Amino acid sequence: MTFYRLHHLLSRNFMLILGLVLVCGMSFCALFAPFLAPYDPNELHLNSIFMPPCDAFPLGTDRLGRDVLSRLLYGGRVSLWVGFVAVGISISIGAFLGLVSGYFRGLCDELIMRFVDVMLCFPSFFLILAVVAFLEPNLTNIMVVIGLTSWMGVARLVRAETMTLREREFISAARLSGVSTARVLFRHILPNAMAPVTVTAILGIGGAILTESGLSFLGLGVTPPQASWGNMLMEGKAVIEIAPWMSLFPGMAILLTVLGYNLLGESLRDLFDPRINK
Repeated sequence: MTFYRLHHLLSRNFMLILGLVLVCGMSFCALFAPFLAPYDPNELHLNSIFMPPCDAFPLGTDRLGRDVLSRLLYGGRVSLWVGFVAVGISISIGAFLGLVSGYFRGLCDELIMRFVDVMLCFPSFFLILAVVAFLEPNLTNIMVVIGLTSWMGVARLVRAETMTLREREFISAARLSGVSTARVLFRHILPNAMAPVTVTAILGIGGAILTESGLSFLGLGVTPPQASWGNMLMEGKAVIEIAPWMSLFPGMAILLTVLGYNLLGESLRDLFDPRINK
């Protein structure tokens, strides 16, 4: 093994480990927020308004005396839940349409791909803003809207994988043996196309968290008093000069979480790519 390959392997595994540590750490904090949070996230401490980080409030308090650490932990549950559900919706839609388009081709392929092209003409964030503006700003609507507007890349990816796999000998053998089309699609083709889809899903979670945070920051996402990292940033914006911790800690949480998913996704992409592994 050459020095270059050894260095590349170590650096790639380091990024993978770092991504896993960040993702698992943030997920652990969000999952066990009720046990880790020192206070109720909406509990008011009116005698401790804008209290800087101290022993009683490790990350300080906000304009209503609420504990920033507790709200940060509970806000992580919202952001991660949005990321997982929204990506689950987008992967389901994109994988189904990509399978159908790549397998049947012809007119079906043309119709689906032209619809994908039309959807890609709209900037995704502004499309989400336009849809959310007409809906009630709640968590369910945010997850559904993000999922329904972010499936196009998955559809293209699965279509390309399906068009390659449908010409393989084991797919031809399955068709000749009388296996149903649905079984060929979901039992033989889809599992073999899951490696790039998994990478796309992991990267998509980080993107969904950023989108939700941006919507909440603009007041179109999760509404107070429910905590999310985006609306915590919004609340801290107006008082950043006197209480910078209100913006600093939610911003760091978003940064570390998205960085973790991006590092994990990119590292897995390298591992799954045979051209890089040669």
